[in-house]
Amino acid sequence: MTGTSSLPALPHRLDRTIVIEAPRDVVFRFFTDEKRWAAWWGAGSTIDPKPGGHVLIRYPDGTEVVGEVLDVDAPERIAFTYGYASGKMIPPGGSRVTIRLEADSRGTRLHLLHEFADAAVRDMHVQGWRYQLSVFANVVANELHSSAATAVDAWFTAWAETDAAKRRARLSAIAVPSLRFRDRFSLIDGVDELNDQIGASQRFMPGIRMERRGDVRQCQGTVLAEWAALSNDNQERGRGTNVYSFGPTGKIESVIGFWTS
Repeated sequence: MTGTSSLPALPHRLDRTIVIEAPRDVVFRFFTDEKRWAAWWGAGSTIDPKPGGHVLIRYPDGTEVVGEVLDVDAPERIAFTYGYASGKMIPPGGSRVTIRLEADSRGTRLHLLHEFADAAVRDMHVQGWRYQLSVFANVVANELHSSAATAVDAWFTAWAETDAAKRRARLSAIAVPSLRFRDRFSLIDGVDELNDQIGASQRFMPGIRMERRGDVRQCQGTVLAEWAALSNDNQERGRGTNVYSFGPTGKIESVIGFWTS
């Protein structure tokens, strides 16, 4: 392990910036909570999130990286040394990683800086960080949208609600005010307009309700849910798939409905 003052010269930079659709405090806790740290690095990875704290990254193939936390400024910045326990390619304390988080209109802008002593070694880590930050964004999204199935079920419940005020309250609890809804019969912008559209559909198709079929599938805020439309006597009148886009607040921003029958 090494402190900042004893690091070798590190003239070669690897820079990468991504936007993660989640609040900054949610993103940052994946650097300071051991269980969350291991969720994106690998089982057995640990971090002691204070200056001088130990860093261990255990990749799925058994390769181990060790380091020391240099600086923590929640929820904006963390820096740590990065070197392989074997001493090969990068010795312990032989490179430095700095991650900065900035608020963004779509959630959080993450800036990665990895500084190396050797350009060839830097180049060997470009794809590794491209992959690892992709995994990281997905792990954050999985936690942020862990209740996606509940929101989808609430969506279908709102479509069966006949009281306009209660229906709007249900929709507002799971969707942003500017919600967009598109399907074979709808080109809707806004929760208020959707509320009216649902009321009209109930008048023209009385007794029809929709239910989710099977588990939802979620990837970085995009959720797929199969559904069936049923009559009062539980006869299937149609089926399809909804594609939900969840935003950085965890609420639904848009829905596209595909009818398959």
